[in-house]
Amino acid sequence: MVYGMDESEYLRRSDEVLRQIELALESVDGIDYELADGGILHVECADGSRIVINRQAAAREIWVAARSGGFHYRWDGAAWRDTRSGETLLAAIGRLLAAQCGVSLPPA
Repeated sequence: MVYGMDESEYLRRSDEVLRQIELALESVDGIDYELADGGILHVECADGSRIVINRQAAAREIWVAARSGGFHYRWDGAAWRDTRSGETLLAAIGRLLAAQCGVSLPPA
C-alpha cells in the first residue's frame, strides 16, 4: 500500500524515526554516529565502514546505504517499510548493524 503524505508530515515522520534510531544508538558500544543537518545519520563501525541513513524528500522515502547494498523505505501508514522486501526500517537497522558492525540495538 502506498501512503500519501505531504511534505510537512514526511519531514515530521522522518525526523521522528531518525531520532528514534539515534536514541537507540546511544546505548551501543563500538560505533560512532552523527545526525547531520538535512536528515543524514552517519554510523561508523569500529572497522571504519559506514552505514548512512538519510531522507530523500523528493521520493518521500528514507534511504539506507550499507556494505550489503542500498535500501529504500516508504511510510505505509504504520511503519517505514523496505519497498522491495517489506522489512521495517528499524528491523533492518538492527540487522545491518549486527552484520556490518557486530553490534546489537537494544530491544525496542
